[in-house]
Amino acid sequence: MPLPPRWVRRVLLAPAVVFLAFTVVTTLPVWLLVAAALSPFVPGRLRPLRLVWIGVVYLVWDAAALLALFGLWIAAGFGWRTRAPAFQRVHYLLAGWFLRVLFWQARWTLRLTIDVAGTDPDTALPGRPELVLCRHAGPGDSFILIHALVNWFYREPRIVLKDTLQWDPAIDVLLNRLPTRFLAPGSRRDGTVFDQIGHLATGLDDNDAFVIFPEGGNFTPRRRLRAIDRLRSRGLEGMALRAERMRHVLAPQPGGVLAALDAAPEAGVIFVAHTGLDRMLTVTDVWRELPMDKRIVMRFWSVPPEEVPAGRQERIDWLFDWWARIDQWIEANRDGTAALNGDGPVDA
Repeated sequence: MPLPPRWVRRVLLAPAVVFLAFTVVTTLPVWLLVAAALSPFVPGRLRPLRLVWIGVVYLVWDAAALLALFGLWIAAGFGWRTRAPAFQRVHYLLAGWFLRVLFWQARWTLRLTIDVAGTDPDTALPGRPELVLCRHAGPGDSFILIHALVNWFYREPRIVLKDTLQWDPAIDVLLNRLPTRFLAPGSRRDGTVFDQIGHLATGLDDNDAFVIFPEGGNFTPRRRLRAIDRLRSRGLEGMALRAERMRHVLAPQPGGVLAALDAAPEAGVIFVAHTGLDRMLTVTDVWRELPMDKRIVMRFWSVPPEEVPAGRQERIDWLFDWWARIDQWIEANRDGTAALNGDGPVDA
C-alpha cells in the first residue's frame, strides 16, 4: 500500500492514534480481563495478557510522543524553528527519553535484555563522527540500535530507513524533523538516491552517527536468494559466490555506503551485528516466542578512518569481507554465550 501524503498523515493518522490511545486506556480493564480469561487456553505463560499489555503500552507511547512533539512544534513558532540546533537537540533528548521508557517496558513485559559486546564506539573513536553499518534482521533492531546510540553512547543519529516506517505517526513526525533519509522498498538505487545519502552524511560533527543498513531490508532466506540472483543478473558472479557463502545475512548493497564514505572521509566506521532476534522473521514467529525471555547481544567493531580503503572496488571488497565476518560471528554466537565473553572464534 502506498504511503499517503504527509498532510494526510498529520491531519488524519496522528489524531487517530491519539484518539485510539484514549479509547483503549479508558476501556483497559475490559481488554485485560478478556486477555486474562483467554490466557489459560493459549500455550505460553500469560501470552495474550502480555501481548495486549505491550500493545497498549506502545499505543500510549506513540500518542504521548505525538503530544510532546506537537508541543515542541508550537514552541518552535509553529514549526518555524524546528531545524534550529537547540530544537534539534531537544528532539534527540525527547527521542532518548521515549526509547528508555519503551525498553524499560520491554524488559519488564517480555523479559528482554540487551547487552553490548566488543568495541565501545566512544572509547575507540573519541571526538570523531561515526558511520554505523548494521545488519538488519528481526523486529525492532532499528529501535535497539538507535536506543544504544542515543542513550548509551550519547550520539545524534542521522538515519537511512525504509519509508514504510512513516506509517507510525510518532516515528514519522520525529524523524522528519531530524536528519533522515527515507527510501521506498524496492526503489531503484540510482545516482539521485546516492547523492541524497551523501548529502545526509556531509558535515558530521563529533557526536554524530550516520546509520545505514547496507542489506536494504530484514534478512529472510527468500530475500537472501533474491539478492544472490540479483547479483548474477548484473553479471557480478564473484559477488554472488561470496553472497552464497554467507548464510545469516543478505549481500550488502555498497552504493549507499560508498556515498557516505566519500561524503565523510574523516569519520570512523562502526560495524554492528546482533543476535537474539534471528528466528523471529514473521508475526507468527513473534507470537510463538512470547513471552520472549530473549537476551539480545549487539557486537560492535570499530575501524578508524585511516584504515578504510581508498579505491571503489577495494571498498566494495572490504565491505563484503566485513559482512562475511559478521556472518561468521552470528553463526558462532547465535546462542549469545560466546558473544559476551569473547570466546567466539571470530571475535577480535
